[in-house]
Amino acid sequence: MLGWHHGSVNVDPALAEGIRKRHDDLTGRLRRIAEDNGHDPERLNVVGVTKTHQVEVVRAALAAGIKRLGESRVQEAEPKIQAVPVAEWHFIGRLQSNKARRAVRAFAVIHSVDAIGLLRRIDEIAAGEGRAPRILLQVNVSGEAGRAGMDPSALEEVEPPTTARLVGLMTIAPMHAGDEEARSVFAGLRGLRDALQERIGQALPELSMGMSADAEAAAAEGATLVRIGTALFGPRG
Repeated sequence: MLGWHHGSVNVDPALAEGIRKRHDDLTGRLRRIAEDNGHDPERLNVVGVTKTHQVEVVRAALAAGIKRLGESRVQEAEPKIQAVPVAEWHFIGRLQSNKARRAVRAFAVIHSVDAIGLLRRIDEIAAGEGRAPRILLQVNVSGEAGRAGMDPSALEEVEPPTTARLVGLMTIAPMHAGDEEARSVFAGLRGLRDALQERIGQALPELSMGMSADAEAAAAEGATLVRIGTALFGPRG
């Protein structure tokens, strides 16, 4: 069956329409929650997490109007980015230092900078590559053992990068956290962001927090980037 023509590639219209409807419903619901809790609803945007999904899903997401797409492994993401370069690509997984150059080349936004040394390395690479990726520092707000992210106290040593652009903070709530616990973690990240931007004298507008299971809690606490995979695209491929 011929699908929608998107660029030079046919897109399955049923797939794209299903994704569009889920995205519009989800974004509308999350923005209402944000507004009900005193946050600017227009600041909240969904990052469609396409990790483990095939490039056909990526193309359908773009056709459905999702411009921000997230991946968590550089090697898996590179062919998708090559196939769909017009999307705004976000790196959301744990970034190894030896993959930092490839990440800087491939991604517009890197959410998961979990150490000051990695921030400095990315900044050096960005200068050499002539790139200016937007950076979020990942913080382990809950202190959960094994959870990625820097300790909140490390933020006291952060200095803004010179080439890469520091734009905010990111966190992941504990596995199986209830709504109240998740909201506490997300409120904690917002407080840390507020303190950091005051200390460095620079606006940090982005809060990357919330996934399919805890998106509502994140919206209630002022998330601006909510990382959604399953609720948009179904179970991972």
